Amino acid sequence: MKYIQELIDLITLEKKSKNTFEGQNFQTSWGRVFGGQVLAQALHAAYQTVPKDRFAHSLHGYFILGGNLDLPITYEVDIIRDGKSFTTRRVVAFQEGRAIFNMSASFQLVQSGVDHQFSMPNYIPPEKLLSDLEQLEVQNTDPEAYNRFKKIKPEVIEFRPVEKLTLRDDVDAPAESNYWFRSKESTPFGLDLQHQLLAYISDYGLLRTATLPHKKELGQGPTFYTSIDHAIWFHRPFSLEEWMPYAMDSPSASCSRGFSRGTIFDREGLLVASTAQEGLIRQLSQ
Repeated sequence: MKYIQELIDLITLEKKSKNTFEGQNFQTSWGRVFGGQVLAQALHAAYQTVPKDRFAHSLHGYFILGGNLDLPITYEVDIIRDGKSFTTRRVVAFQEGRAIFNMSASFQLVQSGVDHQFSMPNYIPPEKLLSDLEQLEVQNTDPEAYNRFKKIKPEVIEFRPVEKLTLRDDVDAPAESNYWFRSKESTPFGLDLQHQLLAYISDYGLLRTATLPHKKELGQGPTFYTSIDHAIWFHRPFSLEEWMPYAMDSPSASCSRGFSRGTIFDREGLLVASTAQEGLIRQLSQ
């Protein structure tokens, strides 16, 4: 996806009935529907059923089955509650009548209140960093591995890792990952669409962070990776056309599951969102 409109078209659903919507799939190189796509589409579906003056402040999604790239996804929205300040929705995604994903999301009327946050880490500015693709080009990465990596992310979103990026599977690293990202094109959109786009982007890097201390072990044989769940808390407004740092770490991995969490700031250091994810890291017998 070279243009932001292509990404918007992907996460924008066709309305089938009052609370039912249908979406298409980005054709991934790994043969399953990208979790960030389902997350963003589910949030889009929920947003279609809430008052325009309410914005998402949290969502919690569970990936039940891997999505089939060749089938459209139907999203059904349950109207759980419409309160004076908060609105709650549940969204279930189906393919051929089987649930593949469900999400609970909460929306709030904009209100004032107490305010504090953790400070943004002192990162190298993005202007002094290479993009992920530029780093791999400098390293003379194997062309096949480079092309696989290039197909993973939408071209319109630029990623600049703070740490040195490598596709080698024989070097363990700390369970930390940081990168700057932004849209290469202007994003003069409302906060609802900014939320949906960020939901899509937020799925890049979390599961990988949980694998970093185990690359040698995991590289010894085939391993199956997939997201189990994903949560986002939206704290403050933002614009994706500005550089935003995404700080991720993984406090724990056990029982074939890796747990990661992330914080997303804007360029001025405001904490705009937090994320958490648990993913399956299953070593397969050869």
